[in-house]
Amino acid sequence: MKVLTQNLKNGETVLQSAPVPQHSADSPNVLIRNTHSLISIGTERMMIDFGKGSLVSKARQQPDKVKMVLEKAVVDGVLTTIDAVTSKLGQPIQLGYCAAGVVLRPGQSEFAVGDRVVSNGNHADVVSVSRNLVAKVPDGVSNMHAAFTPAAAIGLQGIRLANPTLGETVVVMGLGLIGLLTVQLLVAQGCKVIGTDFDDSKVELAKSFGAIGINISSVSDVTGEISSHADDSGVDAVLITASTKSSDAIHQAASVCRKRGRIVLVGVIGLDLRRSDFYEKELSFQVSCSYGPGRYDPFHEDQGHDYPIGFVRWTEKRNFDAVLQLMATGKLAIEPLVSHVFPFEQATDAYQQVSDNAAALGIILEYGSTDEEDVGGHDNLEHTVALKNSAFRGSAESTDSSVIFIGAGNYASRVLMPAFKSTGINLDTVVSNGGVSGAIHGEKQGFANASTDVSATLANSTSNIVVIGTQHDTHAELVIKTLQAGKIPFVEKPLALTIDELNSIVDAVASASLPYTNPVMVGFNRRFAPLVQALKYELAKHNEPMSFNFTMNAGFIPADSWVQSPTTGGGRIIGEACHHIDLMRFLADSPIVRIQAMGMGHNQYHETVEDKSVITLQFENGSIGSIQYFANGGKAFAKERFDVFVADSVFQLDNFRSLKRFGGSKFRSKRVFKQDKGQQACVNAFVDGVNAGTGSPIDFAEIVEVSRVAIEAANQIRQYQRL
Repeated sequence: MKVLTQNLKNGETVLQSAPVPQHSADSPNVLIRNTHSLISIGTERMMIDFGKGSLVSKARQQPDKVKMVLEKAVVDGVLTTIDAVTSKLGQPIQLGYCAAGVVLRPGQSEFAVGDRVVSNGNHADVVSVSRNLVAKVPDGVSNMHAAFTPAAAIGLQGIRLANPTLGETVVVMGLGLIGLLTVQLLVAQGCKVIGTDFDDSKVELAKSFGAIGINISSVSDVTGEISSHADDSGVDAVLITASTKSSDAIHQAASVCRKRGRIVLVGVIGLDLRRSDFYEKELSFQVSCSYGPGRYDPFHEDQGHDYPIGFVRWTEKRNFDAVLQLMATGKLAIEPLVSHVFPFEQATDAYQQVSDNAAALGIILEYGSTDEEDVGGHDNLEHTVALKNSAFRGSAESTDSSVIFIGAGNYASRVLMPAFKSTGINLDTVVSNGGVSGAIHGEKQGFANASTDVSATLANSTSNIVVIGTQHDTHAELVIKTLQAGKIPFVEKPLALTIDELNSIVDAVASASLPYTNPVMVGFNRRFAPLVQALKYELAKHNEPMSFNFTMNAGFIPADSWVQSPTTGGGRIIGEACHHIDLMRFLADSPIVRIQAMGMGHNQYHETVEDKSVITLQFENGSIGSIQYFANGGKAFAKERFDVFVADSVFQLDNFRSLKRFGGSKFRSKRVFKQDKGQQACVNAFVDGVNAGTGSPIDFAEIVEVSRVAIEAANQIRQYQRL
């Protein structure tokens, strides 16, 4: 299939080949073959302009991000920060959120194969969309017109927040696509509508829909002109659907509103608010969020759970349904808003229209056959596609190692893929659920294929290495599948989330017939960092117990993030502090014999999660250590600082940038030019081990030990928090 993407670094739009999204019968998503999609002029022009802007321009538009970048540069170094920013901007994004098509696979939804539906799917031949963002298209409404539904739902949600009643006067500022849809919805509700814009053609369209239109470019006193068309009571509400950096709209809205009037922001404007504008009239101001309740809620969208109608009458899906009913009854006219129609193959030309034509409104992309029943009858879905620019090709005859990647997220694509590529290994296939990220990053790195089918890839590929970089709750299952397929897994931490999962992996290793001494690798890269290796060398000179103090300034992650969930991310102790348990185990060079862990207790000042904890370890050789994992510190402090006390000396490793010794014999401080946490050295050691027939450079028993300790630490913390 093809999907439209944009590079945020340069604004370039590209039709990218990708496999169709993975979809199962029990999925809360619906698999849809698009017939039409709508380019949202305001949102997508803003994305294009952002991408084409210089770094200075991008920085000016996101001052909060600039502050974060500067803080990171101080702590992690300039070069590390530049790499992170460049990588982030270099990751293409999918475009589009207004689409209509036919159901290919309904998953766990009320839809049937062949149903015509609308969704917030991207510009792509095939999309996988949450059932709560899909609505059935009524008879008499074409798919082309139905594609306008999500855009109209944005306006409808703004109206619901403004809560106008029959006969009230409402101003709509900005008569772009969403503004003109909003005008019609208000007219249908029995409101007196005043629409304002700079474009005369859009003002005339608003008039044709029953509104009073004002071209504010030809009016000297905008506030007076609007007020002259309002009733004696004044303007009851203002919906701002404009897109501008200026704050003039918010001042005008406040000026024309009656006492205790309502202002709702639907678009994007400057928000230089003046207290006096709102104080004297006691005006209310609210920002509307997309299509309505449920938007951006993982429970609602990702998991497919609905809100009870008795408590949330108008969710985003129900707003879709309401818009479609207005189309079906003829109260929402769409045809006058269709300004251009392009075949999907000419999507890049359509985006040129977005950039060049300020008068464009509804630009429609058509996908192949527009015979909607015919399109729904085909199910020739490609789950694996060959990629362009492949640098390597694995084959059955090849004696060199070859790698499959499962997962193409930020860390896998930014760090692990380049690290494996630099070893000269054959790059076989990238597997990702959605297909697009795997295709984009696989093509960039030189992989031969992209796929969305894990089982088929493991069964059919001759590759001997599988890198697992997926969400944490899938790690154990994928490790076992990899072992059963006769391949060696390199799994990004953690190995498992529970003791049962860990025991299942141990059993799978015991029954696997792999030619490696250590057939499982976990990406505990910190032990391979150059400064850690230097520290290890110095510590080996002292045959006596050591004391460790590891401080992790982990940074805040919201309590409702998947990372914090014990069932999906495993929590931050299992998910990240396992790194530090492994590093202490490596430096102590002795088995862990005792563990105690305690988290911050309940109080009114913080959300009680396990990422503010202390873990104490005792080792067989008498060494002891404390891991202080704190998420409530400031970003100006180093993220990771390790102190080792031994032989009248203290070694201090600061954020993988410097190593110092205080006291004891002479030791020259070491400092690396660029922060190095050992990722490349870790991958190099692993690939060398596989090629040599030994496998993982970390003993499997040690990997299991560290994983057990991390799980036990998390369990102790959770038990303490329940007391």
